[in-house]
Amino acid sequence: MKDFHELLRVRRSTRKYTDEEISAEDVKTIMEAALMAPSSKRSLSWEFVLVEEKETLERLATCKEHGSKLVAGAKLAIVVLGDPMKSDVWIEDASIATTIIQLQAEELGLGSCWVQVRNRFSDSGESAEDYVRELLNIPLPMQVLAIVALGHKAEEKAPFDTEKAAWEKVHIGQW
Repeated sequence: MKDFHELLRVRRSTRKYTDEEISAEDVKTIMEAALMAPSSKRSLSWEFVLVEEKETLERLATCKEHGSKLVAGAKLAIVVLGDPMKSDVWIEDASIATTIIQLQAEELGLGSCWVQVRNRFSDSGESAEDYVRELLNIPLPMQVLAIVALGHKAEEKAPFDTEKAAWEKVHIGQW
């Protein structure tokens, strides 16, 4: 990768993965990056559950009505959690860690996709968060923010076209 700006330009959500395993070294690098993520007052309110077992990935893929099926095809899912007892901004802290996981994966040549869990529901109306908590034996007060699906890319997407940057969203000095 040439630089950080280029990394941001080429990182796109990947929803299709090959059968190639992710190396233990790459998993360690990704998790080391996540553990270096900033957190408010260094509260370290985030925690992670790594899932590689195919049957569990398939079960995670049914946690919500839309947008989670791709987890079944991933080689690794990282469930990102936050502890509201450690920080009132656990959502922000866990979101930063989730983004860092995705950027580190891209830098390693892996694909990833953020699957939102918090405030989402299954097709039966069950809380996606409760489903994931029960499936993975996650204790309270831990909250489930998201699942990051990871794998070697089975699809290539065009980099972000910087000509389409929404500059109208930028306000200088005031609205």
